[in-house]
Order: sequence, then C-alpha cells, then structure tokens
Amino acid sequence: VPLIVRGPSALSLTPDLFAQLQLPVSEGPPIALTQLAKLEETEGPVKIDRENGSRFAAITSNVRDRDLVSFVTEAQATVAKEIKLPAGYRITWGGQYENQQRAAQRLAIVVPIALGLIYLILYTTFGSARQATLVFLNIPLALIGGVFALAAAREYLSVPASVGFIALMGIAVLNGLVLVNHFNELLAQGRSLADAVRNGAIRRLRPVLMTASITAFGLLPLLFATGPGSEIQRPLAIVVIGGLVSSTALTLVLLPILFKRFGIGKEA
Repeated sequence: VPLIVRGPSALSLTPDLFAQLQLPVSEGPPIALTQLAKLEETEGPVKIDRENGSRFAAITSNVRDRDLVSFVTEAQATVAKEIKLPAGYRITWGGQYENQQRAAQRLAIVVPIALGLIYLILYTTFGSARQATLVFLNIPLALIGGVFALAAAREYLSVPASVGFIALMGIAVLNGLVLVNHFNELLAQGRSLADAVRNGAIRRLRPVLMTASITAFGLLPLLFATGPGSEIQRPLAIVVIGGLVSSTALTLVLLPILFKRFGIGKEA
C-alpha cells in the first residue's frame, strides 16, 4: 500500500535518519519507521496525475509554421504506425486541437443556420428572390479576399480566423443591402434602370467606403499586435481586412452590373 510520509527536508537527504523517523501512535511511545516497513531506494514518477479516475501523463508540443490540424493528423498517423500501446493504455489528443475540433463542429451547425436566416431576412426586406440572391453573393466575394489574405500572411485557418469570416459575412451583406436598397428607391422615383444603377452606385460610394475603411482602421492594432494574445487577434484582423478589400471593390463594381442584368424581372 503506497503511503506518503512527511518530515523535515533533511530526512530525504540522509537515508539513515529517514529510517529512524519516529511515528506517533495512539498508545505507547513512538516507533521507528523501520519497525513498520522495509525501506529501499527506487526510481519512480515525480508525481502521479489522475483524470476521471485514471492515471495520465501529459505530452505537450508547440506548433509553428504550419496549421495545427495537419500536424496532429500527421502525428496521429505516426503514433499509430510506430507505437504499440500496452493493454489498458490509450492516447487522447487534447489542448487547442480538441478545442478547435469542437468549435468546427459547432460552426458546421451554426453557420448554415445563420446563412439561411440572412437570406430569409433579405428576401423579406426586398420581396424578391433575385435581389436577395444578388446581395447574398457578396458573402463569397468577401470570403475570397479573406482566404487570399490568410495565404499572403502565411496564416492558417483557425477558430479566430473562422470568427473573422463570420463577422465578414455581416459586413458584406450590409454593404450590399445599402446599395440595392438605394437602387430600389431610385427606381420607385421613376428613374430608368440604367440611371438608377449608375447614380445609386455613385451616391452610395462614400457610405460603403466609410464602413469598410473605419472597420479596417479599427482592426489595425490587432493586425500588428505582438504581445500575449496576438496569435488570436492577428488571424481575425487579417481575414476581416482582406475580405473588406475584395468585398468593397466587388460590391461597388460587380453588384451594380449584376443588378442591371438580373436585379428586376422582365415584367418590371
């Protein structure tokens, strides 16, 4: 039965003194430790950690210059090929990898629901599936810029980057909504389609640019952060700023062209 015996620190350095350690008993004088146990010096673990009633040993690793998921996938394949675990042993991959996998599973559910709600709101706002789809196309246009920005910065897709993509979707939809809504206002005033698209794009140039530039300037401190937490802040800022560049440019150029071609039905 393993027991923990405490005493002065000098006892651990002198085996003879440790063997003569006096243990108090409920009745009678103290007795020496050697009267109760046979002492021998052996090697053993410095500490024993337990989780859920099982012993475990934690092995940590810091990943640099590559994405975490591919590193863990490669490590899992190497361990499965070269290490044969004894009976009763198992390996659990945790830490940031486990958190990222959980977040990916949640995002796989939340993002489609959010996209569906966005499209439903757009359809309710415009009363037109054509115009709702045109505004909805701003989302992939924004995502393209975020992906290229990550690649140019040599960053990898992570949970903070995924959060940046989600924020980017909202900004992209807002810019498209402002532009298409103004097109409809000009059409309601009796303007021709070509005139409404041309003047609407010019009039909404400043609001769209201001929205994108203010958001980008606000994220610059996160982009150049170097202290603790920068590994979370930087990918988010890279995705949003890169996506704003592509989304704003394509919104002001491509969306008016698409609206003129597909924005209203033939009956209009």
